[in-house]
Amino acid sequence: MDVGGIGRRIAYWRERRGLTQEQVGRLVGMTRRGVQDIERGERQGDPRVSVVETFAAALQVRVEDLLGDGPPASAAQCMDTAELAAIRATLLSPAVLLPGLARDDARPDLERLRRNVSYGWTAFQYARFTSLGRVLPPLVAEAAAAAGNLDSGARQAAFSLQSMTYQLVVAVAVKYGDVVLATMAADRAVSAADRSCDPVAMAGAARHLVDAMTHQGRAAEGVRLAGSVADRLEGDLVDRGVHGVTVLGMLHLKAAVGAAALGSADTVTDLLAAAEESAARLGGDANALWTAFGPTNCAFHTVACLVALGEGAKAVAAAQSIAPHMRQALPRERRALFLVDLSRAQAQAGLPGPALETLLEAEREAPEEVRCRPRTHQLVQDLHLLVAGSDGGRLRTLAARCGLPA
Repeated sequence: MDVGGIGRRIAYWRERRGLTQEQVGRLVGMTRRGVQDIERGERQGDPRVSVVETFAAALQVRVEDLLGDGPPASAAQCMDTAELAAIRATLLSPAVLLPGLARDDARPDLERLRRNVSYGWTAFQYARFTSLGRVLPPLVAEAAAAAGNLDSGARQAAFSLQSMTYQLVVAVAVKYGDVVLATMAADRAVSAADRSCDPVAMAGAARHLVDAMTHQGRAAEGVRLAGSVADRLEGDLVDRGVHGVTVLGMLHLKAAVGAAALGSADTVTDLLAAAEESAARLGGDANALWTAFGPTNCAFHTVACLVALGEGAKAVAAAQSIAPHMRQALPRERRALFLVDLSRAQAQAGLPGPALETLLEAEREAPEEVRCRPRTHQLVQDLHLLVAGSDGGRLRTLAARCGLPA
């Protein structure tokens, strides 16, 4: 048994869970020095399986994660169920639900909250989803404290930032297929945005709620919601300039995705046209409010909608009209997601070889987008039925990196 390897993996998971050696010691019935010795591989020549099991339970991992031959970093690819559960627990904690009852002497720092929200969204756009497992619980708590304890005008700004924080939770939860968490966070985002009295925040939160509803199987309700919000807020949003036009366009794009899930091609066409109109107002690609909204993102969503409608060949043709330099101008998460959609389109069009090549390109662009998402795992499994020869070997290797059976 690799004693040093077990110790390193225990140390890795302890740090990932945000625990000190003393805290882990209390969980497993050891002193801090005892935990330190095990992490260094100095405790004993061959740790008993019962000891490893105790550490696995304390760290909320499988025994195999501590015994495995691979380096601890191999488990760092994806946010795990314990981290998603920690985000959910934070949303349900008294300090977040009733922040006014948890007052302390320290005045919330609105500028620090703004920087932390920006950091979280930047990490998301770089497709560093795993890091957000550690970032989001304290960020949700910080945003709640600011919204609950600041006064007058500062509180409205805090509600807007709180909504952006909840929107980030929605985006992460959708990536990992946790529709319950996504819907819970989206509802909170809309409530916080409403209290901010900011139409930009309201429309931004609504588009994330539409996204959550689509993934929950309630796309028809989501499309109706998007239409209602757009009708009521369009004038105010256009008056707000770049940010307002951006969230209006993104609201139309998310509604188009919902309509595609329903198989309503005519509605998809109308909603994409509305989004393109907003993009034309901007005059080019931008990244206001971490949306990457503009003509290229509209083109990306056109491909995604065609795939959802089962029009693989049309989606491939639409993708070919997007110039490489336009793709490269968008954030990494957007580029990788587009490549996954294109891979799915190629598979639909009977092009399994190019589909695999495109999926591998997506993995090089953003490993977590391919290796961690249940949606992409399904594509990998679908390609197993289509590829053959040397492509089959490369696909099996990719499946292993995704944690799927080869």
